[in-house]
Amino acid sequence: MNRSVKITLIIIAAVIAFLVIFGRLLIRGGEGMGDKVAIIEIKGTITDSEEIIAQIHQHRDNSGVKALVLRIDSPGGSVAPVQEIFGELKKINQPIVASMGSTAASGGYYLACAAEQIYANPGTLTGSIGVVMQFIKLKDLYQKIGIEYQVIKSGEHKDIGNPQREMTPEERDLLQATIDDVRLQFIEAILQSRKDLISQEEIEFLADGRIFSGQQAFRYKLVDHLGNLPDAILAAGRLANITGQPKTTQIKQKPSLLEQLLDIRGLLGLSTLQMTPSVSLRYEANISALSAN
Repeated sequence: MNRSVKITLIIIAAVIAFLVIFGRLLIRGGEGMGDKVAIIEIKGTITDSEEIIAQIHQHRDNSGVKALVLRIDSPGGSVAPVQEIFGELKKINQPIVASMGSTAASGGYYLACAAEQIYANPGTLTGSIGVVMQFIKLKDLYQKIGIEYQVIKSGEHKDIGNPQREMTPEERDLLQATIDDVRLQFIEAILQSRKDLISQEEIEFLADGRIFSGQQAFRYKLVDHLGNLPDAILAAGRLANITGQPKTTQIKQKPSLLEQLLDIRGLLGLSTLQMTPSVSLRYEANISALSAN
């Protein structure tokens, strides 16, 4: 193969690569060009933070993304992943708007508080400000079927929450102290974002685990506006000084098998059921979405 042929093949390959890359952008309606609003979907029970944080970082590092919209449809989940996602959201410079779907309760509301503005539908289920720790009590069942459960432990409270015995008053007090501390962390997260809109006394009053409709939450100043996802996208565009209807971009992630199973449990009203006696703190509401039939 002579030199001129090699050069010709290189040029053809470069042209093809150029057409493939920019052709994809054109097919996607120009999504890759110009200032955009990125949509991050937080859906189902929150059990892990890695995927959402990866999306946050990808949009943070994209110079074309000028604002974020958190589309939340979640009853909450485990405390640590919720706090990790919240912490990363608070680090970024782009403006954030939260859009609540059918449910944005407990940890879902916690994450919404990372936003500068929160939108909810009037019928959204939200609130459930608080934390829950659950244990299964199997003592009576063990006795009926003749199972004796023996424990060798290094400290008095090492088997706290053991399902084969009653919890002592001292153990209950210890766990309640932990619950109260994590609840206070929730309240502090709300105040961090909404202290100019709602007082600590007001939040303390509302933080008893009850749920609210979006309309009630708006009345109690837990959300800023009643509106849907397009309204939130427009608001994010305005905050980012984008003229007109903002272009949007979204990283679509296929749910894992575990996430699909957890979503099925949520539909069955089993979203907070602990299947093992291990200790687990959760910002999670045990609710099912309302339906209009």
